[in-house]
Amino acid sequence: MTFPFSLPATPEHGAPLPDAVDLIVIGGGVIGICTALYAARAGLKVLILEKGRVAAEQSSRNWGWIRVQGRDMAEIPVARESQRLWQGLDAECQGRLGLRTVGISYLAKTAKDLAAFEAWRDEANPLGAGAQMLSRAETAQITGTPNSDWVGALHTPSDMKAEPWVAVPELARLARDSGALIREGCAVRALDIQGGKVTGVITEAGRIRAERVMLAGGAWSSLFLRRHGVSIPQLSVRSTALATGPLPQVVASAGVDDRIAFRPREDGGYTLAPSAFSELFIGPDAIRHLPVYARLAVSGEFDVRLRAAAPRGYPDAFTTPRRWAEDAPSPFEAMRILTPEPNRKKAADLTRRFAQLYPQVGEIPVQALWAGMIDVLPDVVPVVDHVSALPGLMVCTGMCGHGFGAGPGFGRIMADLASGKDPGIDLTRFRLSRFSDGSRLVPGPNI
Repeated sequence: MTFPFSLPATPEHGAPLPDAVDLIVIGGGVIGICTALYAARAGLKVLILEKGRVAAEQSSRNWGWIRVQGRDMAEIPVARESQRLWQGLDAECQGRLGLRTVGISYLAKTAKDLAAFEAWRDEANPLGAGAQMLSRAETAQITGTPNSDWVGALHTPSDMKAEPWVAVPELARLARDSGALIREGCAVRALDIQGGKVTGVITEAGRIRAERVMLAGGAWSSLFLRRHGVSIPQLSVRSTALATGPLPQVVASAGVDDRIAFRPREDGGYTLAPSAFSELFIGPDAIRHLPVYARLAVSGEFDVRLRAAAPRGYPDAFTTPRRWAEDAPSPFEAMRILTPEPNRKKAADLTRRFAQLYPQVGEIPVQALWAGMIDVLPDVVPVVDHVSALPGLMVCTGMCGHGFGAGPGFGRIMADLASGKDPGIDLTRFRLSRFSDGSRLVPGPNI
């Protein structure tokens, strides 16, 4: 199993830097890659600039779920389109993305859980979600008859999975073959702004002109925007996951309860993760945005644990500069790849829990253990918008753990916005101004 978590001696993508392009994409994660892919196919000259390595951060560290289930109602059209696009992309890549329709189950322990699941289903199914409520017996059957106390489930048969650390690099190659230029190991230090309008970027290797710039920086987006006077209440939380070695295939679908999420992998193992557990390191942004997150925190719907000060070099570390010169190294060069230490105690809990559910698998070998930083926003939906304060700049960030599965859909939307086309999907819910226009923030579903 090979992860793109570290810098290779020689980057795979080292396109020469042009003087000018139509669109510059900042960030080589799944959103940036898919934006470039569809923009290039629409006829734009596109350049992706990645400070480290394609997919080396959260785009390769997620669960690999491609789901409609549990989405905010405004995200369902994007999630459904993404599933269709994933199928086409996998065909183009001759099946190398590890795409498979496995179905995803939200597993209930109480009648209250079932009621919440049913309420989501009733609202989402008219939008095409296709979710079903399962009885205790049906749940046991679809999850391989585990040793569990699940009383039922919400199940979406059409939901999928792919292998993130394989899929996103493959999509980058597809984007390159479609005409997009990709340059790894080249940080964007700042926007090039002339007459109040974005006219390109300033990189560690010099200036590049562009009519449009799209920021898809994940955990780094807020830091980059703040340097230019744009504030969004985005934070990043640590999430731990692990890959088991090959095991008996006791369950062929993906599922999650209040403690564990699991899915089968192509290599015969399982990917395991804590269901709703994440960790927030304290830094200036965490303190600054505490009031806007307070409502979410007191709801008790998300298991977020506060940790000590963010480690040196992290986007929200106390020592990370918020201002830097265009002709000097930036924080993005100081940390090419954000690689948090995993929570080993949680990892041990995961293997114990999986062994309790499926004692027939025997000892569970841990093949790999990792963590990633998930970019989050207080209403649990992303920002997908033009930045009115900086004409020429677009932003797609704050995916709240949804980015991998929805990547193709949001990439197609951003490519349309860059081309001046109507994306055909209502983006009102994702507007940047909701954090400053007095709107009441309504958190998305947490079921």
